Amino acid sequence: MPIVQIHLLEGRDTEKKRALVKNVTQAVCDTLGSKPEKVRVILSDMAHHDYAVGGVLHCDEQA
Repeated sequence: MPIVQIHLLEGRDTEKKRALVKNVTQAVCDTLGSKPEKVRVILSDMAHHDYAVGGVLHCDEQA
């Protein structure tokens, strides 16, 4: 049973997440030969103040 975890910055709507989950599931099935009902996708939304690159919070980069 493949499990895929995806961390996203918050703000994407449900339709975009739905499309992402569908496409990721298809890619896993095509690559690994898994059945779609066996693929698990976990989406984790992160606040912009919970993500940093190079020691700078994402929310501070946008300021």
